[in-house]
Amino acid sequence: MSQTTANKAQLSESKSVQQSKTYHFPVQIYYEDTDFSGVVYHPNFLKYFERAREHVIGANSLASLWDEHDLGFAVYRTDMLCHDGVEFADIIDVRTKFYLESKYRTVWIQEIWRPNGKKPAVTAQIEMVCMNKKRQLSPMPQQLIARLGEAFAEQVTF
Repeated sequence: MSQTTANKAQLSESKSVQQSKTYHFPVQIYYEDTDFSGVVYHPNFLKYFERAREHVIGANSLASLWDEHDLGFAVYRTDMLCHDGVEFADIIDVRTKFYLESKYRTVWIQEIWRPNGKKPAVTAQIEMVCMNKKRQLSPMPQQLIARLGEAFAEQVTF
């Protein structure tokens, strides 16, 4: 773990941030995902993380957010570390937790695990912000906060 990632993890723990339950999203690795050596080309990990986040929030919720509220999410910051190669034909488990940092920002802690892995192959912390169609920072609607809050043991409010 890099010093930056370790510092962020310690900061999250020291702030006693309430994280969501862990979500699991399987991804089949196809030949097209790999480079010449049969190992996943690193930008594809960002695609797998994106799919897993969409799975947590829900495609219908994201479409409604855009169509009814003129709001969407944008990546604000990404910190990704590749610890081990992921190979052609693997079926990986993308593990996702998140917390609501504010009414504007969500922070996603994501890991990619290979079959029978003893540690994550890839780890990332991805910060997302809610923005309107004019690309201005906007608060998430209360119904979305409530929907995301269902992933927590205690109620989350802003």
